[in-house]
Amino acid sequence: MASSPSPVLKAWEECDKTDTLFILVCTVFCWTIVPTVGIAYGGYAWRRNGMSTAMAAVLTIATCSIQWFVIGYTLAYGDGGWFFGDFKHFLHWGVLSEPVGTIPAILFSEFQLVFEATVCAIAVGGFCERGRLLPVVAFIALWSTLVYCPLAHMVWGGGLLGEDLGVLDFAGGTPVHVCSGATASAISIYLSYPVFRSRKSAVRTPTHIRLHRPGNSFFQLLSMIIIWGSWLAFDAGTVLALNFQAVMALCVTNLSASAGALTWAAMTYYETGRWSLDSTFMGAISGLVMITPSAGFIDMPTAFFFGLCGALLCRQALRIKFTKFAHHWRWVDNGDTFATHCIGGIAATIATGLFAQKKVAAYGGVEIDGGVFFDGNVRQLWVQIVEVLIGFTWSFFGSYAIVALIDCVPGLEVLAIDKYINEGLDMNETEEFLSGMEYPDEVDYTPTPKGIINLE
Repeated sequence: MASSPSPVLKAWEECDKTDTLFILVCTVFCWTIVPTVGIAYGGYAWRRNGMSTAMAAVLTIATCSIQWFVIGYTLAYGDGGWFFGDFKHFLHWGVLSEPVGTIPAILFSEFQLVFEATVCAIAVGGFCERGRLLPVVAFIALWSTLVYCPLAHMVWGGGLLGEDLGVLDFAGGTPVHVCSGATASAISIYLSYPVFRSRKSAVRTPTHIRLHRPGNSFFQLLSMIIIWGSWLAFDAGTVLALNFQAVMALCVTNLSASAGALTWAAMTYYETGRWSLDSTFMGAISGLVMITPSAGFIDMPTAFFFGLCGALLCRQALRIKFTKFAHHWRWVDNGDTFATHCIGGIAATIATGLFAQKKVAAYGGVEIDGGVFFDGNVRQLWVQIVEVLIGFTWSFFGSYAIVALIDCVPGLEVLAIDKYINEGLDMNETEEFLSGMEYPDEVDYTPTPKGIINLE
């Protein structure tokens, strides 16, 4: 006599196998973003610091995976109030094959883990070349629990912003980009002006890190290829089903990244007469940032202009770190996180309130009120602004408090000792950056017989 199937298998039978396979593949592709962010930061760092910079992203994967299993998932997606979920799924209790939409809960959890790890990997860029690696592990564990998970719950888990205010944030304008940019900025400011043990140390001197060219152009090329391709799965998979909205999300994401890459690269070529790998990379990232919160809500023409405008805005924001003002006040944006993710994320979140369309959201069976220009919903603009203000404030001050708390612990001083903070360019050498942010020592622009640029 055949035994009856277990409740787990019964729940599994209720899941849509096509959607499950789709999200499974998207999760695998998206996972590669996390270590690749570290590779990208390693490309910006001095060569001697490249591996240690990339190592932070590897530690992020391991630490976030454990944190998410223990408490992260239940805080972000458990039933609860405005800011936190309950502890129903502590240690992933009961998170198996029960459908979330049409996919198993355990797969939904794994896909959302990749979001947390990606945001964290971007955020710890604030430690690049000035912070120690050991305190990063403690920071990741505390930050993901106290900063990211509450913000994810507020936007996506049934909390204040998503459920009560009705924000439109498809794949993370605020939880991903504003949060990571604000966090990296808070870390950078603390490293410039430490309050506790790093300030009192005789071998640690808070200073402005001198500007330098990227240390590894191949790392930048590799990172651009992987992040650009994987972000297509990041946005398409956010739909959690294989439908036409997912197809549209992938297409608008690629178009926005393409528009951003070509815009930034073309501006640099116009100013310098040279094609720049770094400019192309930064343009693609700015396009991906601009499209993230709106990928499921806008059409192709709008996505094109999002990418173009994102590149123009982020390129101007990037100039801040090359100014004498930044040097005087020790403002460091080593991974360009503030210029691209924070400024770009703020603009993208607000722009979603302006350009979101009911008809595009309906491709996935989602009902929204739309934005200002296409559907006349002026209220949505103010809702998006409130989301940005809450997200930035929560992330910046929460991150600053955490890094300051860690700096109080003996042995966990966050600022690296002086001999590991190297010298780069003096301020009087930075004029070349102000016209296109070029790094000529990294690239030989002499055309080969086939017209291909030679990269070191």
